[in-house]
Amino acid sequence: MTSPTWDPALYLGFDDHRSRPFHDLIARVGATAPRRVVDLGCGPGHLTGLLAARWPGAALTALDSSPDMVAAARERGIDARLADVVDWTPAPDTDVVVTNAVLQWVPSHPDLLPRWLRALPPGAWFAMQVPGNFGAPSHVLIRELLAEPRWRGRAQVRGENAVPAPAEYAAPAAATGADVDVWETTYLHRLTGDDPVLGWISGTALRPVRDALDPGDYAAFRAELAPRLRAAYPRQPDGTTWFPFRRIFVVAHTKA
Repeated sequence: MTSPTWDPALYLGFDDHRSRPFHDLIARVGATAPRRVVDLGCGPGHLTGLLAARWPGAALTALDSSPDMVAAARERGIDARLADVVDWTPAPDTDVVVTNAVLQWVPSHPDLLPRWLRALPPGAWFAMQVPGNFGAPSHVLIRELLAEPRWRGRAQVRGENAVPAPAEYAAPAAATGADVDVWETTYLHRLTGDDPVLGWISGTALRPVRDALDPGDYAAFRAELAPRLRAAYPRQPDGTTWFPFRRIFVVAHTKA
């Protein structure tokens, strides 16, 4: 999987908000005594421990494509390994797979989903969550700024079609014979501080921009982007900022 470099500390700056979809996702997984649980794209491992706590009898596999994230997970005591999700194949005893806010970085992921489901053993659970906000102002404004003469051609970010519509996940997954539950939720995050939306996307959507620009140009890019984000997400009289964030969920249960 080709992805930008990651800063675990920056990513965890909004840990409470970012973690909520994970809890909502695994709440719909009905596994009781899985043999192996896989955290596919474990990041800094801050949520992997929740899988171990829920299924203490399972072997736990934690994988991520970022060396920095793997190192951060290992510092938490997670036996994480470096791996590209594109190359991953379920082991025969894989009864639960969780992939949280990862697959949006993998252009081929809609094709991988049915392949993985067919490879899982009978009665296995596959649970994924991806951001569905690539058409939101937070992302549109980045693309618009990158299209302006000063920045044109200097960095690439994902377009609005980075993830398909929920129905486009449901049909291929159901065609494998699995029981499929697909839904979407728009969280309305209440953020605090100066330029909180800029801070949020600095840990995710802006990573490819930071990787492509030298530090001075990246600072200039952020300075140009900040007032546009403030206009799109105005601060409320109480000093907080509301940030709508759409996410798409898929839980599939293979036939026993």
